Amino acid sequence: MARIDTVDARTRLKPRTEPYWVKLSTGTTLGFRKMTASSIGSWVARYRNADTGERDKRSLGSFSDLPPSQRYSAAKAAAEAWFGHLARGGTTAPTSVKEACAAYVKHVRSTRGDAPANDMKKRFERWIDADDTLGKIDLSKLTRARVEKWRSELAGTPVIVNRDDRATPLTRARSAGSVNRDISAVRAALNHAHDMGLTTSDMAWRVALRPAKNADGRRDVYLDIGQRRALIDHAPPDVATLLHGLALVPLRPGALAALAASSLDERLGVMTVGKDKAGRDRKIKLPAATLKFFSAQVQDKAPDAPLLSRADGKAWDKDAWKWPIKAAALAAKLPSATTCYAMRHSVITDLVTNGLDLLTVALLSGTSVAMIERHYEHLRAEHAAAALATPTL
Repeated sequence: MARIDTVDARTRLKPRTEPYWVKLSTGTTLGFRKMTASSIGSWVARYRNADTGERDKRSLGSFSDLPPSQRYSAAKAAAEAWFGHLARGGTTAPTSVKEACAAYVKHVRSTRGDAPANDMKKRFERWIDADDTLGKIDLSKLTRARVEKWRSELAGTPVIVNRDDRATPLTRARSAGSVNRDISAVRAALNHAHDMGLTTSDMAWRVALRPAKNADGRRDVYLDIGQRRALIDHAPPDVATLLHGLALVPLRPGALAALAASSLDERLGVMTVGKDKAGRDRKIKLPAATLKFFSAQVQDKAPDAPLLSRADGKAWDKDAWKWPIKAAALAAKLPSATTCYAMRHSVITDLVTNGLDLLTVALLSGTSVAMIERHYEHLRAEHAAAALATPTL
């Protein structure tokens, strides 16, 4: 049996199509293929399942980025990692990070609905599909160092804040909260791939994609009722309708935008919110005035039409409402940080300060009590302090 573990030994090998094989253990062999005399060669792993007798091969590449003296060790380590993956029940089919993310989008769409699936799809298109290295990496070859490098590159990418095509765009640093949201989508996709047996180890991302702590903080942009009305008054009619809806029910903008006309039961006065970020359906009993507003939006609409639609009849998404709302906030002389989400935050703030129990607030808004406590409990403390300051004698 020819040796392939040294540079000199590989140099003396005669070119041929069939790899030169070396047995590593029972059922596992490492091969080196040399097609021409001047070729640096490529490496192949071969595996035989002891229980079923099934065989499989995988190309490992040339490892041309390493010095010749290190290529055998690198190929052997890669082969043994793949053998271990198969021995633990992993699939024999190679799966890239990009393919794992695409599979997760399909999973989310079938279990949680279109809104969260579309959000993740856009994040993957921005940070995975367009990436020439991480997206193409096979899950079995993914390393913590490569994931950490990708995360660092993401965090260092500035956010473009202007919409025009000026030569030098206006940018700002990407916030830790924004980075957390992007990496959480990738982490969820990789965890799903791990659960499905596409990879048998999560060591590459378990630590590398941990979210930064205390990155989101409290939502500080609060609009009082007068400011909310001013924002609505200065917005285009279709945007104003969306903002009006958000002022009536504390839904996430994406969740409200995803609702169809059939989500409203006018007879019972109930709005059914589909699979929101919390991952489950819920029903909201609407007061008369709120029901009247939403009933007006579904008149003459097909059941599958958007409950609240844009002027052209299409469904809303954050790219469609972002800039019109910024323009309306500027015209209404509201804080520059005013966003669509500020309407939801303001409604939740009022519910909390008016004394509604946090469980009910959480149920209405489609989040956890822990999340409400994290962002809004300080308001109850301030409310309690004010109450104690009221004379009782």
